[in-house]
Amino acid sequence: MLIETLRPMTSARLATVTANATLLTAARVLSRPQVGLLIVCDESGRVAGVLSKSDVIRHLTNAGITEASAANVMSRGVVSCRPEDDLYATWQKMTARSLQNMPVLDADLMPLGVLDIRDALRALFMNEEYQERLLQNYIDGVGYQ
Repeated sequence: MLIETLRPMTSARLATVTANATLLTAARVLSRPQVGLLIVCDESGRVAGVLSKSDVIRHLTNAGITEASAANVMSRGVVSCRPEDDLYATWQKMTARSLQNMPVLDADLMPLGVLDIRDALRALFMNEEYQERLLQNYIDGVGYQ
């Protein structure tokens, strides 16, 4: 199963801001339901970094400055996936790095969506259930349905 199969979910979770957006603006975007990761883009629309709710809270706790720019607070070492990546391998990478969300980027580093680990796990589980039903039908002599 490929990341591409989850495109409706990943694109619905996509939220971006420019690098010069204030932390207050970023916090407002992050407060929306279904948004767990904010992608910070440069002038050309490519990914410059990511900003999580934890990043915002950590900054506010330490510095308390809401006028700081997203670029000053964002994580620059972006761990991402591509639509053609295997979902199971991506889920393993997310689990190994304790990531709740991962940007889905195209070859030019343009954001396409955000993969939530719960969506990935749900899709993997549904795929396993489907495979189990196929196998059971085969064993029962029903054939593939």
